Amino acid sequence: MSSTELQRTIQHPIVPFVGTILGGLVPEQMVIVHGCVPTNSQRFQIDFQCGSSVQPRADVAFHFNPRFSGSGVIVCNTLKDGKWGWEEKTYERPFVKGKPFEIIFMVFPDKFQVATNGKHLLVYKHRLNLERVDTLSISGQVKIDIIGFTANTSPQGSQAVSLSMRSLGGNPAELSENFTVPYTGTLPIVMGAGRTVVVKGEVNKNAKLFAIDLKPSDSKDIALHLNPRMKQKLFVRNTYLYDSWGEEENQLNHFPFSPEMYFELIIYCEAQKFKVAVNGVHLFEYKHRYKDLSKINTITINGDVQLVDVRGW
Repeated sequence: MSSTELQRTIQHPIVPFVGTILGGLVPEQMVIVHGCVPTNSQRFQIDFQCGSSVQPRADVAFHFNPRFSGSGVIVCNTLKDGKWGWEEKTYERPFVKGKPFEIIFMVFPDKFQVATNGKHLLVYKHRLNLERVDTLSISGQVKIDIIGFTANTSPQGSQAVSLSMRSLGGNPAELSENFTVPYTGTLPIVMGAGRTVVVKGEVNKNAKLFAIDLKPSDSKDIALHLNPRMKQKLFVRNTYLYDSWGEEENQLNHFPFSPEMYFELIIYCEAQKFKVAVNGVHLFEYKHRYKDLSKINTITINGDVQLVDVRGW
């Protein structure tokens, strides 16, 4: 993300760092941290605090604490009235000693959502009132290059994705005002090269799978079937023609979904293939098997997901 997309940036802060979040922390905002883990690092932490008091110590709404001893772990917690709550641990290892990193903290009314190096990492539900958060603190063995704060202008969720969507051009049209699942919407323009469909939603807490289908309205055919399967961590792609499914495609570098995760999925159509991205990260391409793109005029969505928005242009 370039600095031109940020409302405010802090360059090369000295660690430990404590700074005021101007205007406080609000939903639909993001905090982006770029830095590097020194080769001798044992741990560092990023804290979203309620003030900067040291004695007594200010409450910490969200404590994000990568630790590198042993097999490595990321500990998340909340400090209230001088007492830590229960630890939430993540055993993913997105940070490598001696290597640069990017962390994006996305703020929602009920949670923080964290992505590292372009991949979803974790969700942390709010335990303190978000309105109290006004300070960012970074300490430990870490080098920080830039801290960035986005403006609160995105209608929903990740502003980085909204910006990448706008870069594709066009005027998004909402397909429906009712986003109840199962969902059926009519595309504002039939599918073809240069067309884009965007689905914004949240994966259910105990989700097993969900499906997004692009299809013609006058047959049972499905031109593009997108089917994330949570338990197996598979993102299946397929086409339904002549009353039968074709061969599944499921190769993927990483599975992009997680329970209770907000996502923005972009389907971009080219002459020979679809391109699919989630939260601004390109995932895969899918060559057209259904050849008459001009007949693709409908999108259906079902399964373990809550929809926020569906748009096309």
